[in-house]
Amino acid sequence: MKFFHIADTHLGAIPDAGFAWSEERRSEIWESFRSVVAKADREEVDLLLIAGDLFHRQPLMRELKEVNYLFSTLKKTKVVFIIGNHDYLKVDSYYLDFPWSENVTCLRGKECESVVFEDLDTEVYGLSYHTREIKEPKYNDLQPEKKAGFSILLGHGGDAKHIPIDRKKLLLSGFDYIALGHIHRPEMIEPNRMAYAGALEPIDQNDIGPHGFIEGEYNEGKLSISFVPWACREYIPLELDTKECPTNLAFQETVRMRMAAKGMQHIYKVLLQGYRDPDIVYDLDACRKLGNIVSVQDESVPDYDFERLMRVHAGDIAGRYIQTLYHKDMSDTERKALYYGIHALLEMRG
Repeated sequence: MKFFHIADTHLGAIPDAGFAWSEERRSEIWESFRSVVAKADREEVDLLLIAGDLFHRQPLMRELKEVNYLFSTLKKTKVVFIIGNHDYLKVDSYYLDFPWSENVTCLRGKECESVVFEDLDTEVYGLSYHTREIKEPKYNDLQPEKKAGFSILLGHGGDAKHIPIDRKKLLLSGFDYIALGHIHRPEMIEPNRMAYAGALEPIDQNDIGPHGFIEGEYNEGKLSISFVPWACREYIPLELDTKECPTNLAFQETVRMRMAAKGMQHIYKVLLQGYRDPDIVYDLDACRKLGNIVSVQDESVPDYDFERLMRVHAGDIAGRYIQTLYHKDMSDTERKALYYGIHALLEMRG
């Protein structure tokens, strides 16, 4: 029996609103979902498991019809999904009485329920959110009823406001595979037993690193799972040191080269750190125009010659400030504090 485990597709999300690539990202999120459904069909996967947050917010009727059409194209694959905290079951939700294709099962109860697939000797358990938050640890004491040879728990949560999870306790529950959603970074909690698939596509700049889905195969009593990278793009931290960026133009060229090496399709978070020449000013606005850059932070500090400054400013407040704090064996923290303080004083003087 072969399955795909996906989660947190967040259809309808518009990442990085206001940036040039934002609308393109909305389309890419739909395309990634469409393409993974198509892959499941091509490979004749038995189950497509979706561990919550299929949509980023309450789905429109037309959006449910589009998703249902995709599911209906699956010739062999059965779909089982739960509803997460983002698209939770409101009293007027279109989810409530939507007529899904016959190969689709939505486990939408407030308490855990299951569906048995006799031809696969598999039972899938799960529950759905009917509110934005569920603070009760609803999974920790669950146990499979063993109506089939292979049991799967579909879960969505893992923080204080969204079904807290005791991982050790859940691993002792007796489920053969625990397919989790809600946490956007993929994580293999227990090899071949319990995993977060992560978001299929990164949704915001905190979703750094690869994203995709889990592929699993159960054969002769043994389960093997692996992560499949699938996202069109990644959010990539680009950390630079002032030693490689001695001037503003060198800074821009280094950023440009690093992005080209990693892939211009990705989205970057630029961070510049270290001690710089006090005469150098980095043009952060120009840096943002070099590609898909969602943030630029300059945490560099001017590398002042404090002994010279103390002589130049002898008798004024800047000189007294340096004389009070400066010593040759300063720690890095003390040195930064002195840099920031003298920089502020010199800025006040114009």
